[in-house]
Amino acid sequence: MRAKHMLSRQSGQPGIIAATMRSLRESTARVLGLTIAVSYAVFVVWIYVQQPQTVAEMTGALTATVGAYQIDRQAFDDGLRFFRGDQFDAARLAFDRADPAHQDPRTQFYIAYSYYRQGWGRVYNDDVLFARALESVDRAIILADHGRVVVDDPDLQMRSGDELKAELQAGLRHDASDFNPLKLFRRRK
Repeated sequence: MRAKHMLSRQSGQPGIIAATMRSLRESTARVLGLTIAVSYAVFVVWIYVQQPQTVAEMTGALTATVGAYQIDRQAFDDGLRFFRGDQFDAARLAFDRADPAHQDPRTQFYIAYSYYRQGWGRVYNDDVLFARALESVDRAIILADHGRVVVDDPDLQMRSGDELKAELQAGLRHDASDFNPLKLFRRRK
């Protein structure tokens, strides 16, 4: 009789252990499922906030988020060479190659400046190019630390994103000063 009681006691423990293991597996699966669901929701919100237009922008934004994003230095140098030679379309192509994810504030500043220089005119400004420049400088300001873009380039007359943005906004404004004949003597910055 005692042997029967011992046998039933021993056989009862595996049932308790199995039930406990099953309960742990269910809890682990629930926690894992919740973690995956929350991670996916965070990813969707991040995509919505960032609104990347291309895969390159998405991967660049992800790498920039973790601090691993770098521009293509050779393409950036090519862009500077074209920019200084007043070849603004070629400069923008090179800058886009250098920063395909549009995550580098300095590169975006130069893109904006190239639109400004190409769109500037003594008599009138090209509003389409100025609007694109304004988009690029706004992107540069958003990306910069503390919203402040400063480029130390002696060839530029405007070295901050704020100066460039103010110049672009003034160029897009249409008022009576547009008919001032002295405007013909102004200089491009």
